[in-house]
Amino acid sequence: MAADVEVQRAALNRLKRARGQLDGVIRMVEEGRECEPTITQLAAVSKALDRAGFMIISASVRECLDSPDEVAREESLARLEKAFLSLA
Repeated sequence: MAADVEVQRAALNRLKRARGQLDGVIRMVEEGRECEPTITQLAAVSKALDRAGFMIISASVRECLDSPDEVAREESLARLEKAFLSLA
């Protein structure tokens, strides 16, 4: 359970950082800033969101693999695979 709390805390930190970065990108666009630095910051936001998603899915996969119910485990893994691929 402690690992889940740590994953949640780390994912939330990444999401909050991404929110701040996105606010910065919005300001850059509103101010008509140059394209290259704006795109660089937008890429950083995208990467932060992806990493948060991968952290959450990874924790879910670990939890799922610990399940003693094989049928439920297979169903959960199929749903998690779909979620994982949606981030690609």
